[in-house]
Amino acid sequence: MSRHVRALAATLLALAAVPAAAAASPQSETLRVRAASALYSLDRERAIATYREAVAADPDDAAAQRGLAGALWLEESFRRGTMTVDSYLGGVSRSNVKLPPPPPELLKEFDASTGRSIDLARQKIAANPRDPDAYYELGAAVGLRASFAATIQGSVRAAFGSAREAYSAHERVMELDLRRRDAGLIVGTYRYLVAAMSLPMRWMAYAAGFGGGREKGLTLIKDAADYGGDNHIDARIALVLLYNRERRYDEALQQLDRLRAEHPRNRLFWLESGGTLLRAGRHAEANRVLTEGIDRFAGDTRLRMFGEEALWYQKRGAARTTLGLAAEARGDLHKALAAEGRRWVHGQARLDLGRLALKANDRSGAETELKTAISLCESDNDQPCAAEARLLLR
Repeated sequence: MSRHVRALAATLLALAAVPAAAAASPQSETLRVRAASALYSLDRERAIATYREAVAADPDDAAAQRGLAGALWLEESFRRGTMTVDSYLGGVSRSNVKLPPPPPELLKEFDASTGRSIDLARQKIAANPRDPDAYYELGAAVGLRASFAATIQGSVRAAFGSAREAYSAHERVMELDLRRRDAGLIVGTYRYLVAAMSLPMRWMAYAAGFGGGREKGLTLIKDAADYGGDNHIDARIALVLLYNRERRYDEALQQLDRLRAEHPRNRLFWLESGGTLLRAGRHAEANRVLTEGIDRFAGDTRLRMFGEEALWYQKRGAARTTLGLAAEARGDLHKALAAEGRRWVHGQARLDLGRLALKANDRSGAETELKTAISLCESDNDQPCAAEARLLLR
């Protein structure tokens, strides 16, 4: 399995991080709902604090423990700048940013929360082997542990066993209760990913207990999104990513429209809408949506994801380059370069500056920009960007 597919698998597993409804104290359940709403709106600190309150209110609430762990995982992903579709669509799969390991206190709290959630789920299964809620909690918690191991600790090998257990547990949920389409998120994700593997890898996955089927996987995830369970937002996010991979951009945009309507304070849903429109070749619409997003969130004082500002301006600069808005495009691309960000983002900005220089018959300037683009994109494993810059150089 390629590195970016493994990372995609781990990331999609984490979409079960926000807990579904389960038996708990009324106070804990109320706090969980409040925390999940804050998390989807990018109010990360408030979400973590509220999940901690839920855990304190009922230490035996497995969903509260898992919700806290999921919020901690997303906090670290936010700090690393790996919460956009771009990171999982192809060549861009290796971080050039030498970040330190997660803070020891975050790692300790994550391990304690996931461990407690798993223990509670296993206890419930031991007491009632036909309890679908218990299997759901088990699969979601071990899936979250797999995600953290792969995306934060860099150990895909360590994540594999947990991923397999998560898949099996959620298959069991659907066997025990045919109505539980929310369990289709993890099962569908792995069916899709197995279908995308090479034939030898597919047989290895089948032997390990995974099923396959790209369309079957997408159908299961869509059913989870339409089910109306507490993880339907997670399923919509998964569909945005997978529909982009499939180049089914209209369907991805339909999901993004719903996500923006339900959580209008989440800047990343606006950013993803602009990025999807760019991939679809709808540059005028991308320019409009990205401009609306930049204006809407100009006064947002909440902490930005690593490299977020560079992404906003690189994407709008790309749209304006294609539209022939040369002066506006240059302004955006230079803002992207001035902001902290991934090297591939800066490489894409240099590529578009090279295009603008060629249109202006500035061959010397174009050569400088394109050679820089090649260096930046190759250093961050964005081979399509580097290949396009080489083509323009010729």
